[in-house]
Amino acid sequence: MSEANRVVIIGGHGKVALLAAPKLASHGLSVESVIRNPEHSEEISALGATPVVLDIEQADVDSLAQHFAGAKAVVFSAGAGGGSPERTLAVDYEAAVRTMKAAEQAGVKRFVMVSYARASVDINSLEKDNSFYTYAKAKHDADAFLRATDLDFTILGPGLLTLDQSTARVTLADEVGNIHGRAPENDEGNTARETVADVVTHVVAKDAAIKQTVNFYDGNTPITEAIS
Repeated sequence: MSEANRVVIIGGHGKVALLAAPKLASHGLSVESVIRNPEHSEEISALGATPVVLDIEQADVDSLAQHFAGAKAVVFSAGAGGGSPERTLAVDYEAAVRTMKAAEQAGVKRFVMVSYARASVDINSLEKDNSFYTYAKAKHDADAFLRATDLDFTILGPGLLTLDQSTARVTLADEVGNIHGRAPENDEGNTARETVADVVTHVVAKDAAIKQTVNFYDGNTPITEAIS
């Protein structure tokens, strides 16, 4: 496998990453999944990916850059998963920023960030004592940092994540997560994790949506038509 086909997934044992790894591999890409727990290595290998044991909360820019060198793309799909505010800040913002800096240092231009649909606006309406505020601010600030870099970024903003199967079809939302100017109703704002994995695979394999933020829900338009 050519080194130029290597994709590094940060947060390799997350639900989206576990779905994305085999999909990326099926497109002829060599996938490295960065994980914290070595006990997950066998599961990663079974998906056709190469496990890389590295704690991104502790790893500095230089060590991350060493792993990224020569890769085609970095995908940041890590998250604290609703842990303490301190860990949310450490993973969703601080580790994300170090990952971006490392990609720049390593000369890896392509960077895909898994965010969420209202990341750019939620901090304007949430009270600081709201339990979701720390996460919203961490994602908002990480996305803003990424937009200010010279990286060929794509920021992906799915809606409420589900365990449904992907139909490989989406509905695009605007910068505040609305559909045709209105807030999604009922299940309109849901996005299957597998759909997110399909979108990650599409934008990486096809170099789609460069320098774009793409907010999306499960819908009726094929991903290949909706996102270019």
